[in-house]
Amino acid sequence: MNLRTFLLGTCSAVAMSGLAQAETLTIATVNNADMIRMQKLTDDFTAKNPDIQVEWVTLEENVLRQRVTTDIATKGGQYDIMTIGTYEAPIWAKQGWLVPLDNLGADYDVDDLLPAIRSGVSIDGKLYAAPFYGESSMVMYRKDLFEKAGLTMPDAPTWDFIADAARKITDKNAEVYGICLRGKAGWGENMAFLTATANAFGARWFDENWKPQFDQPEWKNALDFYVKLMNDAGPPGASSNGFNENLSLFQTGKCGMWIDATVAASFVTNPKESTVADKVGFALAPDTGLGKRGNWLWAWNLAVPAGSQKVAAAEKFIAWATGKDYLKLVADKEGWANVPPGTRTSLYANPDYQKAAPFAKMTLDSINAADPKNPAVKPVPYVGVQFVAIPEFQGIGTAVGQQFSAALAGQTSVDQALASAQQLTEREMTKAGYIK
Repeated sequence: MNLRTFLLGTCSAVAMSGLAQAETLTIATVNNADMIRMQKLTDDFTAKNPDIQVEWVTLEENVLRQRVTTDIATKGGQYDIMTIGTYEAPIWAKQGWLVPLDNLGADYDVDDLLPAIRSGVSIDGKLYAAPFYGESSMVMYRKDLFEKAGLTMPDAPTWDFIADAARKITDKNAEVYGICLRGKAGWGENMAFLTATANAFGARWFDENWKPQFDQPEWKNALDFYVKLMNDAGPPGASSNGFNENLSLFQTGKCGMWIDATVAASFVTNPKESTVADKVGFALAPDTGLGKRGNWLWAWNLAVPAGSQKVAAAEKFIAWATGKDYLKLVADKEGWANVPPGTRTSLYANPDYQKAAPFAKMTLDSINAADPKNPAVKPVPYVGVQFVAIPEFQGIGTAVGQQFSAALAGQTSVDQALASAQQLTEREMTKAGYIK
């Protein structure tokens, strides 16, 4: 063997040894646009951390929730990092299912996280999930259609105004529908929207003794209103539409209004993605004059399951993906308007962001206005605006969502959907010991 062959062999062995020692993180995430963008930018992380590789498992929202819940509850160990919501984070942390994020680095600046978002993923001041983006909900509407109809959107509209405007701007022959709202069944899909909306109508999931309230007039008024409005001014097949489907409809000019997550604002105003980018206006989520608006509070977060053997590597990735430098990276690549919103105070103080994002103030106002501890007009025993922060809600909420989606599709009546919701919720809450 000559010297050259020996040196090449040695270098090859060292290289292979380095590859063998590299850790691979498997990350489960949702197929939302911000997460898709993060995947495209992951080379920045691996270039800075060559000893860590990343594999993505990207899933539709309802499927993601099912998979990560099953995996963490059974200690399956499929994922090193999970994308979870504000609902799961405190519940799973209290059950000991999540690793506290104690080592995100000296420059991470936990105190810069918006208080409303940070508190939702913390227990006793300790962070158990790091927010990737935060959101509330608001009205996104076509200014050109409003002008054509002689309408002016108030900054703080009522549901009556929204319904009247939706019917006036609907042109079904041109495939323009006055309003697009979630109809796809799921506790985090149609029930997120309908629970927040019902709050504005004076409804609540449970009274102070955990008795379900679907047999009360407030829920009847809310669901009747929703179904009639969607039948009059919504798109066909609305019972199959969730966040992503309605986003596509709005971007292609088929929705006059869309009431949904504030995070969508950057997508509907991005000329690369939206045919109506220069025609979009924003307003607060509607109310009915009872003192509560239909605006929720949510964050998609990155968390590490307990028992993970790759905590140090996982925390490095989470610090990269949810830190200030990542916001700057997105801004450099795609402009300030497209950075993940709703997590950091410094972002909303940034003049570059304020200039680039006409929706920034409305987003922050909506996040700050949400009140998870007092979500309804009447007193409630639970925390959560568009969900009820108890472990049983995931199953109950999805089952109720299926009933309400069926009512929207015309497969059952509003009255029957509410009666079924009342019955199944009473049964499950009794089984769980909430009702004696």
